[in-house]
Amino acid sequence: MSLLIGDVAPDFEADTTEGRIRFHEWAGDDWVVFFSHPADFTPVCTTELGYTARLKDEFARRGAKALVISVDSVEDHKRWIEDIEETQGATVQFPIIADPARKVATLYNMIHPNADPKVTVRAVYVIDPNKKIRASIIYPPSAGRNFDEVLRLIDSLQLTDGHKVATPVNWVDGEDVIVVPSLSDEEAEKLFPQGFRKVKPYLRYTAQPNK
Repeated sequence: MSLLIGDVAPDFEADTTEGRIRFHEWAGDDWVVFFSHPADFTPVCTTELGYTARLKDEFARRGAKALVISVDSVEDHKRWIEDIEETQGATVQFPIIADPARKVATLYNMIHPNADPKVTVRAVYVIDPNKKIRASIIYPPSAGRNFDEVLRLIDSLQLTDGHKVATPVNWVDGEDVIVVPSLSDEEAEKLFPQGFRKVKPYLRYTAQPNK
């Protein structure tokens, strides 16, 4: 059964490179970027984990942290981390789940038989502090993910949770945003004293309100 945006992310227990965890307890009050890899010692995954490791401070600034899963063993994960740190120039400081029986991967719909029944696809789940799935992205095993986009997505989610705005195409933190259609012009004037630019009745831009 597929997991949808708005669903509660399933809880589970698993062994990781940082010991055994219960997911919901480990997540605590943070946002979590939970993502899978087809296997250890694979080239694209090595670059992805190295880049994610370098983003540690960016994740922390957003109250977020990474959690990774692969079907290989903890021992293999630890040996792979040595390779990642050697080749990518970054220290891996997030847990990698060992899932040899594919229980967690199956729970999170990370096994796609039509792609390859033997490995997980590159799935990404963004999970909020209420343990709700807020976004999901699925990549084929051959395509590396864009983790700058994952950070941008978290920025958008956190902004729009707190303000009655939406973010337009290719938006990045600091740019103008869109007033949600549910607000009348009168309500928008009160809510956004800095004003807004009305292009169409349904398309109104305003400065990012938390800046």
